[in-house]
Amino acid sequence: MGATAAGILFIGSLILVLAAVHVPLGDHMYRTFTSTRHWRAERLIYRIVGVDPDAEQVWSVYARSVLAFSAVSVLALYGLQRLQSHLMLSLGFGGVEPDIAWNTAISFVTNTNWQAYSGESAMGHLAQMAGLAVQNFVSAAVGIAVAMAFVRGLARRRTGELGNFWVDLTRAVTRVLLPIAAVAAIALVAGGAIQNFADPHTVGTLTGGEQTITGGPVASQEAIKELGTNGGGFYNANSAHPFENPTSWTNWIEILLILLIPFSLPRTFGRMVGDRRQGGAIVAVMAALALISVVALNAAQLAHHGTVPESVTAASEGTEARFGISNSATFAAATTLTSTGAVDSFHDSYTSLGGAVTMLNMMVGEVAPGGVGSGLYGMLILAIITVFAAGLMVGRTPEYLGKRIGAREIKLASMYFLVTPMIVLVGTGIAMAFETPRESMLNSGPHGLSEVLYAFTSAANNNGSAFGGLTAATTFYDVALGLAMAFGRFLPIVLALALAGSLARQTPVPVSAGTLPTHRPQFVGMVAGVTLILVALTFFPALALGPLAEGIH
Repeated sequence: MGATAAGILFIGSLILVLAAVHVPLGDHMYRTFTSTRHWRAERLIYRIVGVDPDAEQVWSVYARSVLAFSAVSVLALYGLQRLQSHLMLSLGFGGVEPDIAWNTAISFVTNTNWQAYSGESAMGHLAQMAGLAVQNFVSAAVGIAVAMAFVRGLARRRTGELGNFWVDLTRAVTRVLLPIAAVAAIALVAGGAIQNFADPHTVGTLTGGEQTITGGPVASQEAIKELGTNGGGFYNANSAHPFENPTSWTNWIEILLILLIPFSLPRTFGRMVGDRRQGGAIVAVMAALALISVVALNAAQLAHHGTVPESVTAASEGTEARFGISNSATFAAATTLTSTGAVDSFHDSYTSLGGAVTMLNMMVGEVAPGGVGSGLYGMLILAIITVFAAGLMVGRTPEYLGKRIGAREIKLASMYFLVTPMIVLVGTGIAMAFETPRESMLNSGPHGLSEVLYAFTSAANNNGSAFGGLTAATTFYDVALGLAMAFGRFLPIVLALALAGSLARQTPVPVSAGTLPTHRPQFVGMVAGVTLILVALTFFPALALGPLAEGIH
């Protein structure tokens, strides 16, 4: 079978399974976040935390709960890394250096999982399990919780209450993430991923040398890393490592896990607002943008420009031989379309246009389908911007799901959209302006700029993947990218919750002849167009100096 035919089969099977799972998983999450019953284990958690699960929160209290929980999580993960040498299952590793510990703590709490270290030579089993894997669960649950609060803002009327953060957080872990991750971990173990508490093994190499191979609870972390769109690898090679991702079919499973919840949440949204067609419209926008990206990235990698690629019929540099071009390109598209950041191939070695597509996926805002939770509320805010623009065209006050989009709402939506580009472009400009950060660039010229631009785009969008030519394990990048991750995660969350609170307080506006239908193909096309146009206007100059200039050259 040719590479193109194999790629079509690989992508087509993913689409079919996602379409089949979309309804049952979306309905399950709807029941999870609208049920008034609490499990016994959940009640125990609420008593330990000291919260009343039946008391709801206004947007400001909900936001403070998110920030407080995240701040405590950062401190706990930082402390665990620094004290690692004094704890059990440390494998003899010392405490992580302060700047790396800070960067890693921020990274995993913000669902970014940017890694400025090699996991197999820096983290013991306890740090991996009790620190990184736990944050893989709860940081993903924070994203889902905020998405549910935002949807309640659209669904409710004449109230400022958006639910209870602690209930949403707990249910996202116990009823959604844990069950699916457990099944996925078993499947990965069956496929050859390792799961043990073994000490490092020293083996002989073919050249007569020695190599130390670290084992550990890999499959369990791999499952939630992909399912929660986290992306942090147990090993430095991430999902290109055979212990994390042994075969082509486990590669397929990992891509499925990445897309599973983000593509199902629009169904949950439709059920919660009482109109399933609205959820269908949102998932249609996500699917259209995702398909364009997957096709473009596969085409860029299969186009085989240049002498060497032409001789092997594809751009295979940096690609894991076990997976091939299409499997790798599809993984790269999925991981950058979401906030996952996991890699099974080397993005820095992609063709210039292939690398540009991975950057564009993040610059779009990771809404196609985006990270767990964050993709949904990001796309809904783009829908609000779209109805506002449409309302200006026809001279009517814009409405979305019966809620007027006035001055306050559009200011909050605009600020939400502008936060990430500001962080990306300012951070890249500072890094390029000073000599010390420039010394971290392996390449000069357009590709060197692409490396830096990719790093800040990845950090600000909480993705975590990287162009490997940039040496990011420096004090400057540890601090700068850590700040980019923190601001890129929490400023949009606060703005999204403020917008949800404003919408929830409104009295619904009845549908009239001038109301823009938001469930038809016309609206789907409008939202997709607005998304792409906003990104083009914001990032095209930077892309023109980086990957596009390299591609033309």
